[in-house]
Amino acid sequence: MSISASTPSSTEPAPQKDEEQRLRELGYQPVLARRMGGFGNFAISFSVISILSGCMTLYGFGMSTGGPSVMLWGWAGVGLFVLCVGMALAEVTSAYPTSGALYYMADRLGGRKWGWYTGWLNLLGLLGAIAGIDYGAALFTGALLNLQWGFDPTPGHTMVIFLCILLLHAVLNLFGVRLVSVLNSISVWWHLAGVAVIVTVLAVVPSNHQSPSFVFTEFVNDTGWENPLYVAAIGLLLAQYTFCGYDASAHLSEETSNASVTAAKGIVRAIWVSWVAGFVLLAGLTFAIQDYAGTQNSATGVPPAQILIDALGTAGATAMLLIVIAAQLFCGNAEVAAASRMVFAFSRDNALPGSALWRRVSARTQTPVPAVWLSVGVAALLAVPSLYSATAYGAVTAINVIGITPAYAIPIYLKLRAGDRFERGPWHLGRWSKPIGWIAVVWVALVTVLFLLPQSSPVTIDSMNYASIALVAVLILATVWWFVARRSYSTPAAYGNAREQAEIAEGIV
Repeated sequence: MSISASTPSSTEPAPQKDEEQRLRELGYQPVLARRMGGFGNFAISFSVISILSGCMTLYGFGMSTGGPSVMLWGWAGVGLFVLCVGMALAEVTSAYPTSGALYYMADRLGGRKWGWYTGWLNLLGLLGAIAGIDYGAALFTGALLNLQWGFDPTPGHTMVIFLCILLLHAVLNLFGVRLVSVLNSISVWWHLAGVAVIVTVLAVVPSNHQSPSFVFTEFVNDTGWENPLYVAAIGLLLAQYTFCGYDASAHLSEETSNASVTAAKGIVRAIWVSWVAGFVLLAGLTFAIQDYAGTQNSATGVPPAQILIDALGTAGATAMLLIVIAAQLFCGNAEVAAASRMVFAFSRDNALPGSALWRRVSARTQTPVPAVWLSVGVAALLAVPSLYSATAYGAVTAINVIGITPAYAIPIYLKLRAGDRFERGPWHLGRWSKPIGWIAVVWVALVTVLFLLPQSSPVTIDSMNYASIALVAVLILATVWWFVARRSYSTPAAYGNAREQAEIAEGIV
């Protein structure tokens, strides 16, 4: 594969100056602080993908929907297709490095309505991701408290922990992008070291391990559906949910040096590193299962916690859970950063109710403060049904996948449709652009259909898949609001003059 990225010569301006000029050419006056480097940009997507959040949180779901074989081979297969999606998206990101990311790309390549609906889908996915990640962290925190002090992790108690975590992430994001970047850089090493420690301990300490045959071929179906292919397809949600959020690198591009190259590289690198490390983590956990049924019905409410307890004892499990919870907290913090930049960018183009408020940026920290608060506020509301339904958390994760995954494919499809009219950036796929792009589009279309389907039988109010309702609701909301805001919503014309840019900046800050 020939993937190209041009290197500036010594006579060219510094990358930061080039990126600021490129942003002006795309129609935006720079107002965010460009203080994030290439590693920090990769780190935010890697932190949002967070194998120690997605894999651990949905491990119990995977145990019922196909079991070990679907979890392991599903991860391998989904990761390959997601890598295609990421590379195709990175190519478009290199051409349009803005905080608006997906919706701005769609707007430029397909027109205002394409951008509008892509933006609303992307926003639904990002806000659903905050709720899913932080609620998952709350579940694990409840399991830890139960293990140590007999804490009863009722839905009400879990909700209180969840709200505290949201508040923590809001406050951390108000200090500016430099702190976010530092935390994400720490997060990378924490995740990699955490996986290494957990897998090594699970390999060495327990006296009994499952056989390779069990880990790679055992199929378990507790869904109520009889068709094994259907069950296996539903089981792919574990991997597909985890492989979400890598657009964070694009959303932070206005705060990243040399973003036309580093944001694109950040997306691809975050996916393949997560792909390898996630497979190792899932294999390590599955080999260490001592009692499959007991793990599924764990009193902690979190099957991976039971694996750790059975294999390592209470003290060892506590230490491992602390590693996982810290990783989940890093993940949620990075997702709040990405979602708030999307809120800021969408409001900058007058797409949201109250846009004049949500697009404001702190003069001191150059952070979109109201957008941060809106992001965590909506995430809190999305998790409220968890107080009344045991299946609500699964619905939140499905909302994340069903919102954000189609939004990834739309700019890729529009780039393919544009053909030679698409002006590629310095990072591109060369002759592989079209085949990888079409693989990405077909894959996203397939998983979008899969994740609208019911996940258990019989289908009841408690067991139904609410992703379809969420998708219809956001499309109706977007359509209704289109007729209200269509005159005010627009991305700026490229190469806007200095006076127009100054007026934009004055209205934002």
